Amino acid sequence: MRRYGVIRVLLVDDQPLIRVGLRGILELEDDIEVVGEASSGRKALDLLANLLPGTPVDVVLMDIRMPELDGIETTTAICADPRYADVHLLVLTTFETDEYVVAALRAGASGFLGKGAEPEALVNAVRVIAAGESLLSATATRSLIERFLAKPSATSQAPVPTTQATQTTAPGPPGLAALTDRERETLILVAEGKSNEEIAGHFVISPHTVKTHVSRTMTKLDAHDRAQLVVIAYTAGLLLQQ
Repeated sequence: MRRYGVIRVLLVDDQPLIRVGLRGILELEDDIEVVGEASSGRKALDLLANLLPGTPVDVVLMDIRMPELDGIETTTAICADPRYADVHLLVLTTFETDEYVVAALRAGASGFLGKGAEPEALVNAVRVIAAGESLLSATATRSLIERFLAKPSATSQAPVPTTQATQTTAPGPPGLAALTDRERETLILVAEGKSNEEIAGHFVISPHTVKTHVSRTMTKLDAHDRAQLVVIAYTAGLLLQQ
């Protein structure tokens, strides 16, 4: 039986040296345990299915470019499967192409981390993702999406998953019309990079009430976290209307 509070991690990368390095860094921590490795998206799905429910997985470190099934397709499959509702996805990237990262966020990833990050940043990222938070601030994610949407080919050439998880975060998702005026404004403030405390000050309400608004907004838009709210706000053109 595992110790209470241990974060169980699955490594997915087609480069053995990368996986060895990631395992070496993570297993130095008392509260993190690497429970498996996969060299492709297909193998990751097979391994995840075999591990659960006996060995729960809290965080999947997912490379984007892999054989058989890439990281975007694999992320989409995991996030669309109710068996993996408690599994959080952290995308590892070299930031070579913004559209791949945006597609991963649309698919349900909770954030992204550059492969050149310091070991401390990796460990912190795993802990943040495991706690159900977005890895990066909304401001950082928003900057990435702004660069992506500014590209002339962004809407025509971006690799966009085709599962239900993607459809709910496409421009003008059905849930957008169900938002109250307060929830819609909350969505815009989140996309602008505002923290719960800053949003509370804007509305003159408590941070706890803001958390409730954010939670309800995420539920209506079928968003996994704040990172996806940023994607939804931008692809729906909400900030362009300001």
